[in-house]
Amino acid sequence: MHTVVVGTSGTTAQDVIAVARGNARVELSADAVAALAAAREIVDALAAKPEPVYGVSTGFGALASRHISPELRAQLQRNIVRSHAAGMGPRVEREVVRALMFLRLKTVASGHTGVRPEVAQTMADVLNAGITPVVHEYGSLGCSGDLAPLSHCALALMGEGDAEGPDGTVRPAGELLAAHGIAPVELREKEGLALLNGTDGMLGMLIMALADLRTLYTSADITAALSLEALLGTDKVLAPELHAIRPHPGQGASADNMLRVLAGSGLTGHHQDDAPRVQDAYSVRCAPQVNGAGRDTLAYAATVADRELAAAVDNPVVLPDGRVESNGNFHGAPVAYVLDFLAIAAADLGSITERRTDRLLDKNRSHGLPPFLADDAGVDSGLMIAQYTQAALVSEMKRLAVPASADSIPSSAMQEDHVSMGWSAARKLRTAVGNLARIVAVELYAATRAVELRAQQGLTPAPATRAVIEALRAAGVEGPGPDRFLSPDLAAADAFVRAGGLVSAVEPVTGPLA
Repeated sequence: MHTVVVGTSGTTAQDVIAVARGNARVELSADAVAALAAAREIVDALAAKPEPVYGVSTGFGALASRHISPELRAQLQRNIVRSHAAGMGPRVEREVVRALMFLRLKTVASGHTGVRPEVAQTMADVLNAGITPVVHEYGSLGCSGDLAPLSHCALALMGEGDAEGPDGTVRPAGELLAAHGIAPVELREKEGLALLNGTDGMLGMLIMALADLRTLYTSADITAALSLEALLGTDKVLAPELHAIRPHPGQGASADNMLRVLAGSGLTGHHQDDAPRVQDAYSVRCAPQVNGAGRDTLAYAATVADRELAAAVDNPVVLPDGRVESNGNFHGAPVAYVLDFLAIAAADLGSITERRTDRLLDKNRSHGLPPFLADDAGVDSGLMIAQYTQAALVSEMKRLAVPASADSIPSSAMQEDHVSMGWSAARKLRTAVGNLARIVAVELYAATRAVELRAQQGLTPAPATRAVIEALRAAGVEGPGPDRFLSPDLAAADAFVRAGGLVSAVEPVTGPLA
């Protein structure tokens, strides 16, 4: 099994995905253990002094003015976890919780939090045992960290609350820890606060969304090329010299992808009734510009994610010179903004994708294809309602594109009077990514059917297009014919897209795509 070693200098997106989705094992490096021990010595020394230190010998948030006596400090750390584990609503997905826990461990291992090595080791042990705390949808405002979600994770480390075992059964966390030989942690000064004061949930969801969107953007380039081909469009607009004079990197990459997919096509450049096609519709002609702008958005969001992966987000933090200082690094604004930006880009990609699908189905704009790509139009409805479903998804995408980060709501008796809502931005982006995959799948379904109908007219598609059709049919998605129960075909096309089937099908023909 793949092992991820956590050191003091952050982690990578690949490691996050390996732990969250691939169940990779986690180990602490020797330098991380040493840094943990050194920072803990600083916290213990401060705890022994009579002067109050925030997070070590005081209350929290609006209650930070109270000095806590030594005999009450362990209770204080337990209480902050218990009281902050106040989430409500549906359970959050297992992969999100694993990413959340791993990223919190990444910050703990930095040596800036003052957590003891044994607490960090317990976090790794819980991940390695496949124990996943039950975390709920609602409870984070994206400031002072993802408080409730992280608190539910910390609660499980204490042997309290509920968790899911490796068999998928939800049981009391204490029972699961005991079954795997893991002793519950007894929290000491600062440790409860350090376990729940980070932006780890929104960052984990950002990293996984970026991975999924990279696949979807390449897939959308492919389906846009297939639609252009099925509509007998011109590939001249994809010429590299045209994109070089507007040098956005994503635009050039998308145009190149489309051009390589269309290489050798016998459909592009044809004209209906010998009338020259001067220009294709925007949804066809401007696909590289829209897809490419989204690609550039992904690149910027990845830059933000990489910075966060190198960060140690906690309050207060232990500095190398021995100071323990309060700060505002837990504020989720940098992550929240790009989560919202990605939702906007995804909504626009979904919108232009749906417009091409609608064009394929409209006999007045499809240049010789049957109405709704039906076998016997009138008797058969063809893909009419598949486009309704796609349109419904697009409309929801537009609602999900409304920024969460533009909102704020005061909390903690006005001490936390401006919050990022980054967790909410991440949750709606996850929904948007799932919807985008379905939207691309509908275009794929329509475009492949349309290309096959063109083949019946004596026109030969590109080799890459034929490879897509063969792979899609092998995945159980049927081709043209009389009306049938359509939902299973669409579900199979969706699974094909999500699994990267489009990219895997064409790259043996085109070479690696961007």
